[in-house]
Amino acid sequence: MQTTSRQLPHHKALSGGTQQPRTPQPRRFDPIAMLSNSEMQAALGSGALMLIAWAVGGWSEILSIVIYVISYTLGGWSKAKEGVELLVKERDLDVNLLMIAAALGAASIGYWNEGAMLIFIFALSGALESYTMERSKKDISSLMALKPATAVRIEKGAMSEVAIDLLVIGDLLLVRPGELIPADGKVCQGESSVDQASITGESLPIEKSTGSEVFAGTVNGEGPLYIEVTKSAENTLFAKIIKMVEEAETELPDSQRFIKRLEAIYARVVVAATLLLITLPPLLLDWSWSATFYKAMVFLVVASPCALVSSIMPAMLSAISKSARKGILFKGGVHLENMARTSVVAFDKTGTLTEGTPQVTDFIAGDGYDRNELLAISASIENMSRHPLAEAVVRKAAEENLELHGVLESKSITGWGIEGEIDGQLWKIGKSNLLDELVKSSEGAGLEYWRSLRQQLESEGKTVSIILTDDQVAGMIALQDTVRPQAAAAVRKLQALGIKVAMLTGDRAATAQVIAGKTGVDLVFADLLPEDKVIQIKALREQYGHVVMVGDGVNDAPALATATVGIGMGMKGSGAALEIADVVLMNDNIEEIASTVSLARRSQRIVKQNMIFAVSVITVLMISNFVQGIALPFGVIGHEGSTILVILNGLRLLR
Repeated sequence: MQTTSRQLPHHKALSGGTQQPRTPQPRRFDPIAMLSNSEMQAALGSGALMLIAWAVGGWSEILSIVIYVISYTLGGWSKAKEGVELLVKERDLDVNLLMIAAALGAASIGYWNEGAMLIFIFALSGALESYTMERSKKDISSLMALKPATAVRIEKGAMSEVAIDLLVIGDLLLVRPGELIPADGKVCQGESSVDQASITGESLPIEKSTGSEVFAGTVNGEGPLYIEVTKSAENTLFAKIIKMVEEAETELPDSQRFIKRLEAIYARVVVAATLLLITLPPLLLDWSWSATFYKAMVFLVVASPCALVSSIMPAMLSAISKSARKGILFKGGVHLENMARTSVVAFDKTGTLTEGTPQVTDFIAGDGYDRNELLAISASIENMSRHPLAEAVVRKAAEENLELHGVLESKSITGWGIEGEIDGQLWKIGKSNLLDELVKSSEGAGLEYWRSLRQQLESEGKTVSIILTDDQVAGMIALQDTVRPQAAAAVRKLQALGIKVAMLTGDRAATAQVIAGKTGVDLVFADLLPEDKVIQIKALREQYGHVVMVGDGVNDAPALATATVGIGMGMKGSGAALEIADVVLMNDNIEEIASTVSLARRSQRIVKQNMIFAVSVITVLMISNFVQGIALPFGVIGHEGSTILVILNGLRLLR
């Protein structure tokens, strides 16, 4: 990128306002924050009033009842309001109304303290759940606080502070030390370290210099940076993350949807059973009305599915929160749930298992062609494409200081390569599989020579392209991509979890096998067009079950959408891949996929533990109530205590 034509003023000349970052701090248990929660304050106030009412009951029953009423109102108002709104709007029952009904029922037969205790513990468990779920979400949404508001733009040597929304691609910005980077862009001038933790989860700052890519919402370090904007505000990586956060907070997993549907049905059954318990025993078993009503209220308390309802979301949100701290963003709990069932992880090769920046290793010109001229022609045509292989050819020509030609009628040939016209002659560059279809020999060299050369180059793990003109081979290009340093370790970790690893690539089989040998993948599928990748993903799903697809390019988008869970590469991934992906690796570290699957499986185990525990407690308390009879306070503590325990069990994932 050339910057000499721009006037870059010294950064100390700026007189505009500064924009200091608000870097999120590690989250620990904060009792002050918990007590500032309005639900928690109401619950604790209700409990305090319950104790006061109990204490004054010995000398003033009327005053005691008045205080109990206030305690009921303070602790139960918000839950009662939620229950009534659901009943009026959707004609559905939930646990909120069941608990309020049980408390009022207890008070109606003189058990004011037991009802107040029920309200207090129910409100306390609800406040604890709200607080912990909010805490979990903050690990994702804390990056919202890092959204830049203004930027310092340089125009004709003058600086002005403008709103982020007014920036356009090509604007030149100044970011001083310690400030937020306001837009995605490339460094035009300056050197500094940038804290990218909010985007990638990396703990150490990354060194940036001329040509380096930077992202909105990250924090500049010790040196001033001049940055050219490469993306508008709504298309920045940061904006995409915000969108993913919003989706993650609203999308419920299938298990939670099932529990929500079950809650409404179950609540109706409990109400019907309670009414039968109130009316039938006095008529059929000669029980007293007060004893029957008391036992029915105990049943109403212990049969309510509070703990069951709270079994899932705290655990799911804790897992999503923990992943977010490591730079892995889920777009919803349903994807975490699906990831726990992973049987196969399929990787795209280029840019995923490999670095995605191939280098030209061999450039062979056919007889009658000047090597440098042919390289210049090839680079000129490839300059019309943004494919990594094309960019490698252009870089090779630039390294050798070759001058490019003007190209007419350039167009992409889907699934093969590119063609273009130079000085009236049509040139084509693309996959060497066309050699198997050609019948004519190139000038000065037989077709068998090129086939033999291709075989040799591919046996070395190189990708081979051919240069054609007039349907004759003019030359051959060999390129080689670098395997990611963590690729082999990422594959081994997945295999250790009992997961098969597949590689999908558009490269030839020989090239794919070399990469497979270096990474250790189990299954290799080569020579694939984008639609072929979709077919292979469907076949893997039919054979193995749940399939995770990992990719970074536009051509991976259909396969990402077809897989059970699609994982996109956040740093180098295309916009289409990020939009369609269900999970995004913000730091492109594929080694984290295995730990994410492990975390997803742990979350599912905890959910199952919670559900089994919740159902067991409900069952034991219900049986005890009918067989032997239990006191209402014991039923309250047993039932609501189990609710608190399942919430805390889910929070273990935050450690």
